[in-house]
Parts: sequence; C-alpha cells; structure tokens
Amino acid sequence: MSSGEEAVVSETTAPEAAIDPRRFRTVLGQFCTGVTIITTVEDGEPVGFACQSFAALSLEPPLVLFCPTKGSRSWAAIERTGKFCVNVLAEEQQAVCARFGSREPDKFAGIGWEPSPLGSPIIDGSLAHIDCTVETVHDGGDHYVVFGRVSSLSEVKTERPLLFYRGQYTAIEPDKTVPAPWRDDLEAFLTATTEDTWL
Repeated sequence: MSSGEEAVVSETTAPEAAIDPRRFRTVLGQFCTGVTIITTVEDGEPVGFACQSFAALSLEPPLVLFCPTKGSRSWAAIERTGKFCVNVLAEEQQAVCARFGSREPDKFAGIGWEPSPLGSPIIDGSLAHIDCTVETVHDGGDHYVVFGRVSSLSEVKTERPLLFYRGQYTAIEPDKTVPAPWRDDLEAFLTATTEDTWL
C-alpha cells in the first residue's frame, strides 16, 4: 500500500469531530421550511403540535413523513390513535403556530377546527391539509421518523404559506409568486419517480 493510500484509509476511519448543537441549528436554519400543525383526537380531545420537519415521501403509495421528538406528548397521542392530519399553515397564521409551539396546556383554546374524514382536527384557515394513518415509525436519534399513508387531501388554495427561516417567520414576496420560465422543468422534477429525485 502506498503512503497516499494509507492517508485515505486514516481519513475515512477517523472518528467524527463533535458537532456543536448551536452551530448545527444555525447552519440548518439556512434551509427555509414550511410550517405545519400535526393533529389528532384522543378520547374526544383535540391534540396537536407545531412541526417543521414534514415532507412528501412517496407518490405510489402516497406517503408523507414528519419527525416528532421522542418525548412529545402529542406524538404519544398520535401513536395511540394511529392517525393524524397535517395542517399546512398560511402566511397570516403566525399566532396559531406560536400557540401550538408553546407549552400552553390547551392549545386549541380559541382555535376553530373541524374534523377530517378520519376525525383529526382541520384547523380553520389552514392553507392545506393532508389526512393520514400512521404507516411505520423509525428511530431517528432524539426524534422518531413517522411515515404516514395519505387517506385524503384538501382542495388547493391560492393564499401564500407561512415559512420559517433563520429562526424567524417569513413569507413569499407577492411579486415572487408568478410562474417562472423553468416552471415546467420544476413540475417534472417534483412529479418524477426516478431513483435520483426526492419525491
């Protein structure tokens, strides 16, 4: 083995450097996300929590995922009921997000909602909702990764979404929502099912 090969082996087998949690959060905060409220009903009571870690997973079968902390009481309720509704928040729902991200004992106080086809809360004013059953649950460090099978979907609305970026709420600028010349390419990317795409 040459000295160059030895250097490669030593680099790949070296232990990982410790990652500073604050820097980890700051760097990942550069990734802009939407904001959702994940809900269910247990023993007749609505339950929910604010969640950024939500994503589309599969078209066939239709699957989504979200990542609750392992100590989440709302997740424990969802796990017991086996169903949940993803509420995608609209731009003007910052106060709703703040409430569901708080330690308020009754997060639904003053919040209007109606039951989804599976019985989970659809929050009034939400931009979209996705009604799901729990498909599988996977370990993800201090979180779980929950796969949900989509049962039904809302109609498409025209309002803008609430976004979270660098630790703050933000939104799409009105003049940035016009169709771009590359929209057809983007649409093809988002609906492709090849192995090298995210959806």
